[in-house]
This record gives sequence, structure tokens and C-alpha cells, in this order.
Amino acid sequence: MSLTNLSPLQQLRAGRLPVRLTYLIVGLLFFALAIALMIRAQLGVDPWNVLHLGIANHLPLSLGTIAILTGALVLFTWIPLKQWPGLGTIANVLVIGLGLDFFLAVIPPIQGLSWQISVFLLGIAVNGLGGAMYIGSHLGPGPRDGLMTGLHLATGRSIRLIRTCIEVSVLAIGWMLGGPVGVGTVAYALLIGPSVQFFMKFMVLRLPAPRTQSQPALD
Repeated sequence: MSLTNLSPLQQLRAGRLPVRLTYLIVGLLFFALAIALMIRAQLGVDPWNVLHLGIANHLPLSLGTIAILTGALVLFTWIPLKQWPGLGTIANVLVIGLGLDFFLAVIPPIQGLSWQISVFLLGIAVNGLGGAMYIGSHLGPGPRDGLMTGLHLATGRSIRLIRTCIEVSVLAIGWMLGGPVGVGTVAYALLIGPSVQFFMKFMVLRLPAPRTQSQPALD
């Protein structure tokens, strides 16, 4: 696994762009599918939405507006981490939002505890796969995943540890603000880090080595 920290122009010039764009879009759709599965499982929302709903208890703003403002604030944390936004950062908002609406329209609420647990765990696995794919496309992660990868590159700590620490911290803040916490919320906070770590081993695309002046392009 080898992550990069490329500028927006470097992201577009890094090679294998059609494959990377496919990874980006498919990964984001998987991410949206995962969120829809966990919502339909009715066992609790993920920590970031616990935070958003907690903030909504104190501010007269819609949940979508709060999510956008939270994402913008998270982007400011990229500055000391020297993270670059990219096409993936923008696509993160648009594709996940549209995909989520679609999947929620076609996936009915899940009934029965055994099915709810199974679907929720499937959502965590699909979430890890989707996150690894769009991060592995080297086209810029979303605001929250950029924080994760930035801390990984800055500290050398594992994706698993950093993601788990972020999710647990966000969950605690959201709960203190009055956000709803269910058993699925706790399971997500504990399992999403290992899920992303596992799929990152296979889903990070290898970029072509940059050419030097002694390496002429081949026609």
C-alpha cells in the first residue's frame, strides 16, 4: 500500500486517469450504498451523523447545511497537514449525495434483528471497500478521509488506528451534544478502521513511475 499527497494538477497528470476515475466513481457509489444499508438496518447512525444531529439540537440549520459546514471546517485541518483537495474531494459530496438518495429509494427498511445485524455489518464492509477505492484512486479524498490520510502520512501511524481514533472522538462529541447513539454506532466506530485498513491493501492503485529526462517517452 502506498498513499500519495499530490497537488490537484499532479493528481490529473499522474497517469492511468481512466482507471482512476472509474475507481473514484465506483468507490463513492459503494460508499453511498454503505450509508444507505446502515440507515435501513435501523441500528444507529455513523459517528459523523451523530455529530451532525447533535449540532442540529443547538443550531437552527438543516442537517445538510450542518454537514456541509462541518466538512468545510474539516478542510481547514488539511492546511497544517499539507493535504491537497482534488477532483475526488468535490466528487465526494456530489456522487455520495446523489447515490445515497437513489439507494434509499430502492432499499426498503430491514426488519428482523438478525437481518438488521447482517445488513449493518455488510454496510461497514462495503464502506471500507468504497473508501479504500476512492482514496486509492489518488484523486483526492473527501474532507473527513483527507484528515485520516493526512494524519497517517504525518505520523506514520496505521490507517486502522487513526480512523478508529477519529470516529470515536467524533462519536463522543456528538453524544455530548445530544446526538442519537445506537449499538450500530458503536460497532461502526470500532470496526470501520479495520475495514478500511483491510481493503487498502488491495485497492490502492499503483501509479506509473515519473519519467526523468534520461527516460524518453515511448510512442
